[in-house]
Amino acid sequence: METTRLFLALWPEQRVREQLRQARDTWTWPGKASPVLAERLHLTLHFLGDLPSARLPALAAGLAVPFQPFELTLGTPVLWAHGVAVLEPDAIEEALLDLQAALGRALAGLGVAADPRPYRPHVALARRAASACVPPPGAPISWPVRGYALVQSKQGNYTVVRQYHC
Repeated sequence: METTRLFLALWPEQRVREQLRQARDTWTWPGKASPVLAERLHLTLHFLGDLPSARLPALAAGLAVPFQPFELTLGTPVLWAHGVAVLEPDAIEEALLDLQAALGRALAGLGVAADPRPYRPHVALARRAASACVPPPGAPISWPVRGYALVQSKQGNYTVVRQYHC
């Protein structure tokens, strides 16, 4: 059975993507670090994992949920355990949590189990970065959220399968 690796994410417009890249580039990375390529920077809402490819049309249709547009402000650089460097929101917007929860309910209705761990919104900037020096917070990045995306991950490449707008 053929499968497709999928996730739901806030997919930044070019202006925001460039600001995320600039924030990534303020870090000093150790030699083994693997910075995320600019075109792959995103904020994951749900990781779906490997699902049967034949389900893709039904999943894409069933993941359209209504939501209110909102502003997300990112600006807190953090080095997580296991060497994951991230940029976290300065404050977690209720609208972001509402969207993430609505998508979780849609996934459940489609028979896809959501991650049971508490949601911790972030943009991953690098992996294998355990000894990186965390820079001071830079200028806040204001991200106007007007949509989200269903994204396929295949051999390290990301392809937007479908974009959803409010």
